Amino acid sequence: MIFDYFNDISFAQPGMFWLALLLPILIFWYISKENTRTAGLKVSSIKSFQGMSSWKNFFRHLPFVLRLLAILCIIIAIAQPQTKNEEQRAEGEGLDIVLCIDVSGSMTAQDFTPNRMEAAKKVAADFVERRLTDRIGIVIFSGESFTQCPLTTDKAVLQSAIESIRNGLLEDGTAIGDGLSTSTDRLRTSKSKSKVVILLTDGENNGGLIGPTNAKEIAKAFGIRVYTIGVGTDGYAPFPIKTEMGVIIQQQKVTIDEKLLKEIAGETGGRYFRAKDNAGLEDIYKEIDALEKSKVEISTLTRFTEKFFPFVMIALGLLFLELFLRFTLFRKFP
Repeated sequence: MIFDYFNDISFAQPGMFWLALLLPILIFWYISKENTRTAGLKVSSIKSFQGMSSWKNFFRHLPFVLRLLAILCIIIAIAQPQTKNEEQRAEGEGLDIVLCIDVSGSMTAQDFTPNRMEAAKKVAADFVERRLTDRIGIVIFSGESFTQCPLTTDKAVLQSAIESIRNGLLEDGTAIGDGLSTSTDRLRTSKSKSKVVILLTDGENNGGLIGPTNAKEIAKAFGIRVYTIGVGTDGYAPFPIKTEMGVIIQQQKVTIDEKLLKEIAGETGGRYFRAKDNAGLEDIYKEIDALEKSKVEISTLTRFTEKFFPFVMIALGLLFLELFLRFTLFRKFP
């Protein structure tokens, strides 16, 4: 218990512990004094002392022990024990970023662990935690698009929005243009110097009200940089298919419109990435994180709470007890 207490304590004046060297000197002086007193005691006969074992004799060193403990507490007190509480504040100029995530049925393919959608959610959540001062929004799309979370700096809200993403929330399909245009609309009125969309998909555009080319031009007009990510292994990937007999796994060809994704990224000032597994997807988000730097200033406020008072009170209590015993139970008469 007492060791756990000292784990949280630091000392402002640790050099004062050198005073503890006085303790062995006092002990040596006390032992020498006791030996001198015993050697100088003369009696005519020890017959009356034989068989005598007084409790006072047994505890006669107690006042001195109490004084030593009191001195030790005083030394600890003047060493200035204190606890430290550090509070970090992140301030600076952040970016406005929209994570545009494909939630179509093909995102349940199991060429990622456990599948593409869960892998995309995990890296998105990690990315959000690393961006200290940015406003981040989340847009999901399949056959249509939807703003899952508007731009915010609230990490808890963002993490909850990411966690609630699942397949089947929207009409199925892959409307890349709708996803990008909705993301652009979230950033349209932004005053940030840097506006970014990270668009993740695993397929080809096959629906929506706005074509990808038109969405790209709108993003360019508003100065929005788009990073595109194609998700899926090469060749074929295992897809879960619902049948009357239950869910079966079927191999289906991976089809990603890399030409379109490269065009969107290239013309808006972003980059195209291809993720073929979980590790590759994590590396891509880390690379984007490094490319899109925000100005962050972290200030640390340190508060100290003094803890010397209990040791002073213990020392006073020990000294009072020592004096009480010395002048009552262990009082010496001339």
